[in-house]
Amino acid sequence: MASDLNLPESLYEDYSTPDLPVHGPASVAYWIQALQSHETKERALLILSQIIMLSFQNKEIRKDLAPLLWNSIGTISALLQEIISVYRTLSSPNLTETASTRVSNALALFQCVASHPETRKQFLKAKLPLYLYPFLNTKDKEKPHEYLRLTSLGVIGTLVKSDDPEAIRFLLQTEIFPCCLTSMEVGSDLSKQVATFIIYKILLHEEGLKYCCVLADRFFAVARALAQMTEKLVEQPSPRLLKHIICCYHRLSQSPRACDGLRCCLPLWFGDRKFTSQLHVRSSKTPISSS
Repeated sequence: MASDLNLPESLYEDYSTPDLPVHGPASVAYWIQALQSHETKERALLILSQIIMLSFQNKEIRKDLAPLLWNSIGTISALLQEIISVYRTLSSPNLTETASTRVSNALALFQCVASHPETRKQFLKAKLPLYLYPFLNTKDKEKPHEYLRLTSLGVIGTLVKSDDPEAIRFLLQTEIFPCCLTSMEVGSDLSKQVATFIIYKILLHEEGLKYCCVLADRFFAVARALAQMTEKLVEQPSPRLLKHIICCYHRLSQSPRACDGLRCCLPLWFGDRKFTSQLHVRSSKTPISSS
């Protein structure tokens, strides 16, 4: 099969590790094919997600992997089946960490597809991000639910990081704002960071800023979520989260309509020296890097 596809040499490297022995041909093409079998699917998801992690150091792998995932027969369908399989457990305590990990590995492959300029367009055209929204709308704070929330946010974060107007437009049309606001309310610190970053990146686009500010209810929902997170930072400082919150406020202040609203809902803590100095001390110990 592999020879017929004329794949680049970078996709035939050995990705085995001492504590995770690999049986059979150690190639991306082999593990993608293994997604089609019930017996090998879980292992294939794990191996492929590890390969994606390695792709951050190997640009050749990253360049070739997304098109291969998208164009190989049955792969996206197999990933969707994995994602949909846990929907029925989202509103119950029956979601296990094992099932959550499997779906999160599938979402990592979605993130790879979303990151590539060629496959991203097809990814959006197929409306695949919609399959992530149930994970973002759940308010359960248990670890398996949080893991799905964070990995789903990672896929959306990849879309907005591309600064692709088509991606921004799709997310606005499919109501991503309420999903992010839910994550900002119930998610872990890291989920809050990614959700707030997504809101900020959307606001940077004129279409996104207009969307947020055109309706008072929509604007105040965002402002309320930002204010509530700021309140919690008083007890649990998070410089990275604060950076994203301030970026959102700064962008909102560039809209005359939003500026009027901010006058009555900007957190009072921003004028409190004790609050700002506490975060400054923490940030000096943990440098803030751009996302």
